[in-house]
Amino acid sequence: MGKNLTSRAEDYSKWYNELVVKADLAENSGVRGCMVIKPYGFSIWEMMQKELDRMFKETGHQNAYFPLFIPKSYFSKEASHVDGFAKECAVVTHYRLKTAEDGSIVVDEKAKLEEELIVRPTSETIIWDTYRKWIQSYRDLPILINQWANVVRWEMRTRLFLRTAEFLWQEGHTAHATEQEAIAEAQQMMHVYADFAEHFMAVPVLKGTKSANERFAGALETYCIEAMMQDGKALQAGTSHFLGQNFAKAFDVKFSDKDGSLNHVWATSWGVSTRLMGALIMTHSDDNGLVLPPKLAPDQVVIVPIYRTDQQYADTVAKGQEIVQLLRQKGIRVKLDARDTHKPGWKFNEYELKGVPIRIALGPKDLENNTIEVARRDTLSKELISQAEAVDYIVTLLDTIQENLFQKAMEMRVSLTHEAEDYEQFKRLLEEKGGFVWAHWDGTTETEERIKAETKATIRCIPLDGPVTPGKCILTGKNSSRKVLFARAY
Repeated sequence: MGKNLTSRAEDYSKWYNELVVKADLAENSGVRGCMVIKPYGFSIWEMMQKELDRMFKETGHQNAYFPLFIPKSYFSKEASHVDGFAKECAVVTHYRLKTAEDGSIVVDEKAKLEEELIVRPTSETIIWDTYRKWIQSYRDLPILINQWANVVRWEMRTRLFLRTAEFLWQEGHTAHATEQEAIAEAQQMMHVYADFAEHFMAVPVLKGTKSANERFAGALETYCIEAMMQDGKALQAGTSHFLGQNFAKAFDVKFSDKDGSLNHVWATSWGVSTRLMGALIMTHSDDNGLVLPPKLAPDQVVIVPIYRTDQQYADTVAKGQEIVQLLRQKGIRVKLDARDTHKPGWKFNEYELKGVPIRIALGPKDLENNTIEVARRDTLSKELISQAEAVDYIVTLLDTIQENLFQKAMEMRVSLTHEAEDYEQFKRLLEEKGGFVWAHWDGTTETEERIKAETKATIRCIPLDGPVTPGKCILTGKNSSRKVLFARAY
């Protein structure tokens, strides 16, 4: 299985696209801008889903499901929300096809919908229309609901996992009696996302709030986690929004308080999507292919028997099966590749390309000497281990690889983080080094938009941690209370 990947140094974008296809993660479909997620790619997404779903439920959330179609009139109720999504909406106008005289299939013009339906780009409007029926009293609050779904945002320029017209995600939508509760919920979910990114994806992230310009349409505050990719571009890995009472007012969702007074509820929404797959690929992978953190790898260990004769095949496969059972008892996801249709070298290549964290080779000499050869995907190093020590060694090694990937990603981010004292230095850093640039900003949308137009860099976040030292805006020289984080981004 020849890899023949374009190197990252040669063309990072091409390397990424080739890797997604060659590692069997996804491919473009017959529908422009939409992807087919292949079984191997989907199994990684399922691992992500499983862990996130557990974390949501541990923080008191339940799953539900809401319709794919949203009446157009719902969108006009929250003005900033419709402005934010209007240009990306797919609209259903008819409900029937018919056969024309020439035999072709056409839309039946008599089957026009009374009211057009929007294919959901996000579900705030349909959910808040529903919550109105569910909420009467303070006893009905809080409502803590998540849904796993697909959404459609009509994108012109698409890239597998990072930006597609249809993508998979989860969206949480919560309703609260007080402003403080809703803010605490939005912050809590940002921390949940950061915890998942760092402990499962091994991707270090910066937590913060978005500038007013970059906020979710209809939100009073957007909390985010920002990651840095190997090519020096940032990637927004998750967002959590404090929506205030905007949607409750738009959909007239009120509750009677303990003292009998009627109040509008307070809301949040939060989501991560299949672009996390893009973050995973671009943070860790190398010129040999995918590199997966053990906690999210569908196969953490693969065993490849090496043999020349039928007897050697039978003996190495039998020993491989023994090791499989021992590892499974420790909860390790392990696969024995006993296919006799491909040579061991081909299999080594395949599992390297697919990013399996540990590969075990088992040949006739290993049977004689009671050894196995253990190869690490993260460092590409190999070691000979006695079979007696194998299980404990592999359990420990999986943790070591997980930690090593996080440390490597952290070192990469540190090397791609800079500070700019003036606008010339700011532009030079972006051009020559890329990455995150700390810089003073005067807090105005005009300055932010001008910097974006001139440099393609946006304010990724106003970090929760980080230096709070007053200074002068790099562009206007006006007062600035603290530096914020700029970068070019996906």
